[in-house]
Amino acid sequence: MKPLRIGVVCDLREEEWHSMDLIADMLLEHLPAVAAGEIEATRLCPPMTHRWSRLPLVGSGARARLGDRLTGRLWDYPRWLAPLSRDFDLFHIIDHSYAHLVRVLPAQRTMVNCHDLDAVQAALPAGAAPFAPSRFLASGILDGLARAAHVACVSHATSDELLATGRVTPDRVSVVHAGVHPSCVPASAGDPTPGERFLLHVGSTIPRKRIDLLLRIFQGVRRKFPELKLRRVGGVLTPEQRALATELGVAEAILETEHLTRPALAACYRSARLVVLPSEREGFGLPLVEAMACGTPVVASDIPALKEVGGSAAVFCPVGDIDRWVETISALLREEEHEPSAFEIRRQASIANAARFNWNSYALEMTRLYVSLHERQLATA
Repeated sequence: MKPLRIGVVCDLREEEWHSMDLIADMLLEHLPAVAAGEIEATRLCPPMTHRWSRLPLVGSGARARLGDRLTGRLWDYPRWLAPLSRDFDLFHIIDHSYAHLVRVLPAQRTMVNCHDLDAVQAALPAGAAPFAPSRFLASGILDGLARAAHVACVSHATSDELLATGRVTPDRVSVVHAGVHPSCVPASAGDPTPGERFLLHVGSTIPRKRIDLLLRIFQGVRRKFPELKLRRVGGVLTPEQRALATELGVAEAILETEHLTRPALAACYRSARLVVLPSEREGFGLPLVEAMACGTPVVASDIPALKEVGGSAAVFCPVGDIDRWVETISALLREEEHEPSAFEIRRQASIANAARFNWNSYALEMTRLYVSLHERQLATA
């Protein structure tokens, strides 16, 4: 029996969506281990054409880079992908924000991952104005999700939100939790010696990450622990966020890194006193489970996706309740200092919880979906 040929449709590398690249990389790496002879997966991704960023004078600006991204997604990628529609038994689109590509593929043989509903908010009833560009882009993504033969959601929280749109039926939705990178393990001999004490936040600076709350929480905790720093890994603070940090008097205590290699990020998790995630919305919360896998306790927002992933090992606070966050983080820092045995129990619980999420299980669940989808397709042919 010939193996199923799976075309794994990945994000344009030049966009640098590191979490999406991670999922594609881990899936392609682990499929041979769990489905040898059963699945033959091929990475599909064209190079990005740099049109707008090559223009004189304006090419170095943010709008030119955005133009390259949009042209790549909406024009170049569909035209590159469409001729391959007969070359594979099934297609798997890794990132739901590329779900518009379902339109150029055989929808009945295409599966899409859904990580959150941010990209489709503008197309929902309470979203953007009817003729807004954001609504046009979101509608294409939502239409792709609705057309796809199957949607694999990264959490039950995301699945519930997707089903609430009414565009996808429950029989076409599954939940497959992501894993953690192999570098995310407890203490490593190669880790740097802990220096400055810091809280860690990993993620972008988009509104739903609530960096404003993070800064206010840090200000409150630092009043009790003046030596404490805040380290951020992800996009640098926006001008508005930086102005708030200055106003709060914490700007000089913030260490920023746009991107780290996976081993360096894991070492950063291990060096942190705590990881803090005050987001108001998340689809999964990869930094939460990565931190736990490294043995670092997490304080996170009391929202469905983070509670699903963090389980009983994480500590949760209501979104926006700054006093509660400050009290909780301060209590955990005191526990680490004065009750090391209790803090060690907390660390071990974090590690045990993170063990639920691994890429072999992810690849195995995807294999089952591939086979089921193919059998369903054969039955209706």
